[in-house]
Amino acid sequence: MEPTPSPDIHTYYDQTRFDYRTMWSRKSRAVHFGYYDEHADKHADALHNLNRALADLAEVQPGEAILDAGCGWGNSSFWLVQHRQATVTGISIVAGQIQDNQKFVAKNNLSNVQFLQADFCQMPFPDASFDLVWACESVCHADQKLDFYREAYRVLKPGGRLVMAEYIRAARPVSETSEGLLSAWLRPWAIRDIDTADEHRAHQAAVGFQDTVVKDVTPNMRTSLRNLHELCIRWLPLGRLLNRLGGMVSSVRVHNAEASVRQYEALQAGAWWYGLLLAKK
Repeated sequence: MEPTPSPDIHTYYDQTRFDYRTMWSRKSRAVHFGYYDEHADKHADALHNLNRALADLAEVQPGEAILDAGCGWGNSSFWLVQHRQATVTGISIVAGQIQDNQKFVAKNNLSNVQFLQADFCQMPFPDASFDLVWACESVCHADQKLDFYREAYRVLKPGGRLVMAEYIRAARPVSETSEGLLSAWLRPWAIRDIDTADEHRAHQAAVGFQDTVVKDVTPNMRTSLRNLHELCIRWLPLGRLLNRLGGMVSSVRVHNAEASVRQYEALQAGAWWYGLLLAKK
């Protein structure tokens, strides 16, 4: 069987925007999973609660300058401004996301937040510009994770922190079956590969980061991951039918849903886990 084609990241996010915004995030603008604990036991609350978990881990303080690297549709950026009184710059290489976020800022007359189209592996900022680099389920898209870490270190002020939410490989390699599940999940999501925890630690150390923390929070994320799996199983028969009927639903959208099913199967097989990472400059 031929592997599912891997779209470029622009095509992937442009064509799946409707699905994220209507079936997953609705008014939250989230492109990430939800964190379930004593603070949140419902889907919408859990999406915002991942921001709280990351902000608490990074000990975000009012007035800090934060770079939201791979900002998506701005969920984390807007949350950090509202709930932690931070000043946030969000970047994404996807033009549609940046334009959408800029319109939202203008429409709602928001301050302390801006959005720029930029690559987080080659950022247009001077050295030592930010107190915190924030990356929520975005570094997975970097072909070479080391390039991101090098740039994150450069733009951080001395003593600054890097905080991330990421999919973590259980090992390299995992079993042949699990490798197949990983590929069937990652390729349609425009992700070349994900790294192990040791690979993340090695990249961080190579560029100078210290005091690395890697937390396995899979138990807090499992409900959200399972919810996506079940949602896509229910939607796929209709999606495939509409795809065959003159492409009313694009192949990218169908493959996105199929990949979401494979993601949870790969999790159940022990091929990967969900981690929060913290490192300091």
